[in-house]
Parts: sequence; C-alpha cells; structure tokens
Amino acid sequence: MKALIVDNLSDDLSGLALTETPSPVRMPGEVLVAVRAASLNFPDLLMTQGAYQFKPELPFTSGLEFAGEVLEANPDSGYAPGDRVMGGNKTGGFAEFASVSAQKLSHIPDGISFAQAAAMGAAYSTAYTGLVELCGLKSGQWVLVTGASGGVSLAAIDLAKALGARVIAATGSPQKQAMIEARSRADHVISTDGRFRESASEITGGALCDIVFDPVGGDVFDESTRCVAFGGKLVVVGFTSGRIADIPTNIPLIKGFSIVGLRAGEYARRFPERGKAIQAEIARLAEVGAISPAIDRILPLSRWREGFEAMANRELVGKVVFEPGA
Repeated sequence: MKALIVDNLSDDLSGLALTETPSPVRMPGEVLVAVRAASLNFPDLLMTQGAYQFKPELPFTSGLEFAGEVLEANPDSGYAPGDRVMGGNKTGGFAEFASVSAQKLSHIPDGISFAQAAAMGAAYSTAYTGLVELCGLKSGQWVLVTGASGGVSLAAIDLAKALGARVIAATGSPQKQAMIEARSRADHVISTDGRFRESASEITGGALCDIVFDPVGGDVFDESTRCVAFGGKLVVVGFTSGRIADIPTNIPLIKGFSIVGLRAGEYARRFPERGKAIQAEIARLAEVGAISPAIDRILPLSRWREGFEAMANRELVGKVVFEPGA
C-alpha cells in the first residue's frame, strides 16, 4: 500500500516520503479499515519535527485521524465489513489502509461524507471537551476564539454557535478575516494585532468574555488574559505561536478567572464513558445539521507536501483532507 512515512525528523519535511509499504496486519481487538479520507492536524506537522509531546519511534506512518470503510473486524467489535467509520490513532492515518483498536472508531453519522468525517473527529472532540466538559458552556455566553482560521478553532466557533453562544473569532491575519467571516458562523471577527481587548470590550458592551479558547499562546495569550470576564475561563489549547506563555498568578486572582488546560485525548482516556458520550453528542449534532467542519482543501495523498506546507505557512482556513486512493 501507499503510506506517508516519516523516516527522519526534519524542519523542512525532507524526512517524509510517500512510500510503498506492506499493508497492516489486523491484531486482536483491532479493525482493519480502507482509508477513504484523512485530515491533517497541527500535531502531525509537529511530529515530523520531533516537536510534539508524543514522539513515535522512527520510522512511522503519519496521520492522526481518518475515515473509511471496514474491511475486517471481530464479530463482537460492533463493526462489520462495509461499515463507514471515523477515528484514528496517534499515527497511521495517511495510508491506504489502517488497523486500529475498535475503541478508537465510531460510525460515521448519516449524511456525512468521508472527507467531513475525517475533518470532524479530533477538532470537534477538542472543542466540545474544552467548551462544554471543562467550561460548562451555556447559551447566551460570550466566547472568544483565537487562531480562528485553524481547524480546532473553527470547530470551536461552529460548536459554540450550535449551542447558543455569541462568538467572537480572532485572527492575526488581515487577509484571513474576510475568509473567516465567509467560512465560519462567528458573530464578529477581530484582529489579534495589538490590544484586542478593546475590540472584545466594545462588542460585548464592556462585559468581556465568559470563555476564551486559545490555541495560539504567546502574545495572544497575554492579551487574552485581559479579555476574560470576572468568573470566566481561559482555555489553554496549544501554542501555535511557538512561545509558551507564562502569567503572574495575581492576574487570575485579581480578575477572578480560571485557567483551564485542555487535553481532549487524555480526558477521553481517563474518562472513557465521557469520551463516548462526547462522540455521541458530536455525531448527533452533525446528523441533524447543527455542525459541519470547515474544509480548506481536499487533496490526493500524492500532494501531501502541498497540504503540509500550507499548514506550516499558515495559509489555511479550515482543514486539509487527503484522499489516499485518489
């Protein structure tokens, strides 16, 4: 089969190659899937550099999440050949076939394409865990989402709107503001250049934001601390800016807000029943048309470099989806 293999760690993608490699052999408890679509996530890029907290042994097949059709499964797994499934693992998604634990898969909701399903899982589970599980999002609350062109941020915007929140999307790219307005359901789109607290304050009538969802870190995190309402929550999702921010503890003390660390995958592993419930609710929302992932582009896996470079150069508004069989 064809698979995107990381042989060496590199900053310029030189350690990756689309390679012919043996198809995976299904192990007990696993489901063998013909991959129809697989989406690119920021950790995929970081893992090619050795810059992610999880560091798989070399060589490995890149790709966190995918969607496809079941080829082989145990009768008691809950899956049968021909079933449409979505899910993934920390590696292995960018290939024509993948074999993963049945517990890491779920059925694709009716009416959802393989590409949509591949773009939905990790982004929406992260957004739901942060906004609902950890922050108790309520209808009518103000939510500020930074890094608003990224897949997880767009999922957070989409989900927050579906649950009745009022959403401010924030981006550091003036060129992307109009695209975010067109591709997301945000009520307002603002720039994160400089002191964006003033923009958030004006929009909310001085109330500021009940939840700030920040995957950017760095200077954006610093300014985000000024955008949280008293009693609000600032969710640390990641550090795409490259700088891990720090904060004097008197700031959350005086302003009365909480800083919440978000690791959706670890949350689901520690609380598997909640993880299943989250996936079920995301599937329900997708099936009734309440949420839909934003996809920037769909590419054959042979054009993997285009997708990775677009992510590295911060050109995307939405997810990149690869189709291994195209």
